[in-house]
Amino acid sequence: MKILVAIDGSPYTKRALAYLTAHDEWLGAAHKYTLLTVVPAVPPRAAAVIDKATLQSYYEDEAEKVFKPVRAFFAKQGVAAEFVYKVGHAADVIAAIAAKGKHDLIMMGSHGHGALANLVMGSVSAKVLAQSEVPVLLIR
Repeated sequence: MKILVAIDGSPYTKRALAYLTAHDEWLGAAHKYTLLTVVPAVPPRAAAVIDKATLQSYYEDEAEKVFKPVRAFFAKQGVAAEFVYKVGHAADVIAAIAAKGKHDLIMMGSHGHGALANLVMGSVSAKVLAQSEVPVLLIR
């Protein structure tokens, strides 16, 4: 099974990884993991005055901050994984990558906000659920 694991470095990412550890059926050679983090884009006016190499380096550094502990987790588990970062709006990018990569499942941690909080603040997980045709496993 091709599994896209959306991560952001938050405690909710740690919960998702703990879920993987607690359920042996998820870790192993039967699954192919792609770990995805989405770095928010620098505002266009700011990006216009920064050279492309510096901007690219910034995006890579931000992604690596998220990936570093997750790489260690997968290495400790002995599970191979692909690490990918994209720039943009998280929900849009997650849904698009899942469809484009023909993933069988999106796995992601959820903050667990109530309906009122989602209405006011929005929710990446709610938007992914609405946009994606790929099944989503939310871990709280």
